[in-house]
Amino acid sequence: MGIFERYLTLWVAISILGGVLLGIAAPNIFTIIAEYEWAHVNLVVAALIWIMIYPMMVQVDFKAIKDVGKKPKGLYLTLVINWLIKPFTMAALGWLFFKVFFSNWVDAQSADEYIAGMILLGVAPCTAMVFIWSQLTKGDPNYTLVQVSLNDIIMIFAFAPIAAFLLGVNDIHVPWETLLLSVVLYVVLPLIAGALTRHYLDSGSDHERINRFTSSLKPWSIIGLLGTIILLFGFQAETIVAKPLVILLIAIPLLIQTYAIFALAYVSAKYIGLPHNIAAPACMISTSNFFELAVAVAISLFGLHSGAALATVVGVLVEVPVMLSLVAFANRTRKWFPHT
Repeated sequence: MGIFERYLTLWVAISILGGVLLGIAAPNIFTIIAEYEWAHVNLVVAALIWIMIYPMMVQVDFKAIKDVGKKPKGLYLTLVINWLIKPFTMAALGWLFFKVFFSNWVDAQSADEYIAGMILLGVAPCTAMVFIWSQLTKGDPNYTLVQVSLNDIIMIFAFAPIAAFLLGVNDIHVPWETLLLSVVLYVVLPLIAGALTRHYLDSGSDHERINRFTSSLKPWSIIGLLGTIILLFGFQAETIVAKPLVILLIAIPLLIQTYAIFALAYVSAKYIGLPHNIAAPACMISTSNFFELAVAVAISLFGLHSGAALATVVGVLVEVPVMLSLVAFANRTRKWFPHT
């Protein structure tokens, strides 16, 4: 384990602090970077995420993907958590905290918007960042790819109806450009690049060249993660400083939801006997969120400066450090699961 992986928690903490300080000291830099956006997807962040997940895509063996269907329990777990449980527990927690526990601190309209933002996060399972969480837990890259791809397909059909039902509205405008662009940027293009790289390096069926290549890329993968964190926190530095209490109130139910969903998925994975390299990524996919899509829908439905948009942004800020804590937990508890 290299210095980046060994002290990852420290680097992340420094990146979060550095992002906030830079966002306050030099906001114009982040304003310029934020302008490089298409369909609510920031292209600079996309490039950094691409750097993160490309090494994992090189590890995808298309010959082995056909065997994923022989072990469907991990797929079932992800789908049940993502589509039958997670959106509804998120809505319930939002209502409980902002209509009951925090009702004296938040006005009714703001409470409704915060709940709406949380719901949009809950209905959008992760597409991009889950590849880095899988890599950090030594997940099976072939299985992770199939899990993410299957969720993306279901999301095309299920996102709008579930969101509309939970929000109590008649029509949800799905920003198809955001959804499709994210899938292309975070799955299709790095997958093609990884496949071409693998074909070139593995032409003689010698995995040693691939292993050396992916090992050399690991530091860049972590650098991509840290760069993403700096940008995300830099973009929202002024909001973090201006509205610390509101952010804390939104973060509390989001934290409870994240850890509770992970616990449910992790216990279920152990109960059904999944090996760790399938269980850990399955639980990460069940826990993390597709924040670009959630933010885009919140803005289109409620406006750029709405409470719903703020709640989705808080989801972004909470997710990275929380998911890293879950990665650390999953790695420490590897012995709880059977080996492949």
